[in-house]
Amino acid sequence: MTMRVLTVLIFLLVGSSPLLANDKLYPSGSESTSDTLTIYSSLDISAAEPLIMDFQRTNADVSIHYYEMQTIEIYERVLRETEDDVSTADLIISSAMDLQMKLANDGYAQALSLPGAPDWPNWASWRDTAFALTYEPSVFVYHKPSFEGRKVPKTRAALQALLNEPSDPFYGRVATYDIERAGVGFLFLARDAEHARDIWSLVKAMGAAGVKLYSSSSAILERVSDGRFAIGYNILGSYAKSWVRNHPDLGIILPSDFTVVMSRIALVPEAAARPRLGVRFLEYLMSEAGQRILATKSGIPALHPNVTGENTASALRLESGAQLRPISVSPGLLVYLDQVKRARFVQKWNKALREK
Repeated sequence: MTMRVLTVLIFLLVGSSPLLANDKLYPSGSESTSDTLTIYSSLDISAAEPLIMDFQRTNADVSIHYYEMQTIEIYERVLRETEDDVSTADLIISSAMDLQMKLANDGYAQALSLPGAPDWPNWASWRDTAFALTYEPSVFVYHKPSFEGRKVPKTRAALQALLNEPSDPFYGRVATYDIERAGVGFLFLARDAEHARDIWSLVKAMGAAGVKLYSSSSAILERVSDGRFAIGYNILGSYAKSWVRNHPDLGIILPSDFTVVMSRIALVPEAAARPRLGVRFLEYLMSEAGQRILATKSGIPALHPNVTGENTASALRLESGAQLRPISVSPGLLVYLDQVKRARFVQKWNKALREK
């Protein structure tokens, strides 16, 4: 696929031009010497800040310029700056697993020797260039009062049976991602289709139940938490969990047939201005200390196998075991950027939604 075709495809998938970055500078604590680490990331600044502050406690000589960006903007900016022979960010972190994998596969990421790499699961890194940092399940969310006296579905088959009830108890009150506009929605459903051949029967049932489609997690979570919707399908669990703290009527289910798990991927670009600083911060993010801050202060499930307690991969495995299906950091992710295959998948989705 040519770069021009890929660029057009990605803009179509996002549905709009990339937004300008929301950036913030965190000055160093040193009056004598200071280096500036530049990070492009899709992680909200509010979630990244606890990690930055903790890192600077023991790295007082480092200022950090943090750019919060859309995933497509990160990808496009790294390509543009590299091809223009301009230094780019020292570290990039993105939830777009497919785009990060493409950068690594196409030679835009440095191969690194990291002390924490041997502790990482085999599926969570690729050729010492791309590293998963988080462990974020796809979940069902539901409005608890709407299910009083009724069993909450814990599998896709149970959800389909509920939506197929003749009385249509939740008609117009079901929501999920619009896979044509939400990259994570496409990724989750594509993985569902790999694990469940009958997933299209569920999509058909959602369509018949008047499913509402959204491009963001927050739009769905807001409407489920206040009762406008009864249930949301394939919602990013890390966002759902943050909503539960302030919305007691919102419930979360990790589907017991299988639960897809995505990760945010980090890499140090080949054209980084200060790659040693990018490596230093990545080492921190993969350390037990950094992963604990990720879980406790940033609210994102940590991946490190030795980090235990709430909001960690270890806790999720104890709770759900073999039902968890993490998405591997591998070139297999590139299939989701194939224009023809993606178009066929979306066509199948739209057809299933319209079937009666």
